[in-house]
Amino acid sequence: MFHNQPVLYNQTRNILLAQRVVIADSFFTRLRGLMLRPSLPPGEALWLRPCNSIHTLFMRFPIDVVFLEENNRVIKIIHNLQPWQISPLVRGGSSVLELAAGTLKNRASPGDQFYIGPAPR
Repeated sequence: MFHNQPVLYNQTRNILLAQRVVIADSFFTRLRGLMLRPSLPPGEALWLRPCNSIHTLFMRFPIDVVFLEENNRVIKIIHNLQPWQISPLVRGGSSVLELAAGTLKNRASPGDQFYIGPAPR
């Protein structure tokens, strides 16, 4: 486990979704996102905040995308978003999680409550 790195946990389903959450909270880090990276390592997520729409321009791989309300409740999921796409603007969205494609299959739904923070001890 990475020390001092947030984890992503689906509290509703009692499932750990990512052992490492990388935070993108500046204009530049949100704009760059996952562009030009060769892949998204298993067990890693990118958390863009604030954010309510994303693009996959210049990306080399598909991703699963989760739109969250301010309290980290899931409001929309896009599975397997391919490179060179633009997501819809999600009303009420305050942040977005990007994970490797397939990570969320049968592991998250709109309405689920996510926890993003230090790993429980």
